[in-house]
Amino acid sequence: MIAIDLHGRVALVTGASGGLGQAIAQNLAHAGATVAAHYHNGRPDAEALIARITQGGGRGQSFAADISDPESAAALIASVETALGGIDILINNAGADGTRATVGHDDTRAWEKVIGIDLLGPYYCARAVVGGMKERGRGVIINITSVHEFIPWSGYSAYTAAKAGLSMFTKTLAQETAASGIRVLAVAPGAIQTAINKEVWSQPQSLADLDQKIAMARLGQPTEIGQVIAFLASDLASYMTGTTIAVDGGMLIYPGFREGG
Repeated sequence: MIAIDLHGRVALVTGASGGLGQAIAQNLAHAGATVAAHYHNGRPDAEALIARITQGGGRGQSFAADISDPESAAALIASVETALGGIDILINNAGADGTRATVGHDDTRAWEKVIGIDLLGPYYCARAVVGGMKERGRGVIINITSVHEFIPWSGYSAYTAAKAGLSMFTKTLAQETAASGIRVLAVAPGAIQTAINKEVWSQPQSLADLDQKIAMARLGQPTEIGQVIAFLASDLASYMTGTTIAVDGGMLIYPGFREGG
């Protein structure tokens, strides 16, 4: 059996205080990476994550920043590299879907805030790490998009626009950096059971409705995303760049058409 080995690599995970970010960070640490756990408002959760990693024999540190601000994002990268060394793996996971509102009934400032976190944040962080990765001749950047880079979602136009934009940014950055030894990928999770969507999966009726949209008829678990991220960040995925990997239980194969159109 070939093991995923990330020993000697430094990995920055943005939004590591949330359920998905924590699972990603823990899987990277389990594979041997030194983890920089970014948070904005979730300091206790980020610190608890680092405590679990270190208690398990791993190494890591938490860092605060507002990644939607370019200066704060650049300072985050500088702080991580000073404390832990050059960043080998960047996981742009931090994100927000915002408050549901259709276009014309929405708030432009709220729309811009989602774009700032979900699209500009990954750009600012990638921009800050890519120079060092080029100097070292290697690096992996993984952007967390969503099945909603493909599927429209009424009331969440900022979120869908940001995720679709992040997908094309992934491809373009991969094209720009492939010759430098840098791989850039996107992972599109489907419905993953975290605290952010508890209102849906904690109610039998809404959970049943959601399960009908998934070919495997169940929600995914955060570690199922974390495992894929660890693989993609490793040399086992050394010939992969510039594409989106959907981890969605078959949501994108439209299970509603199972019996025909």
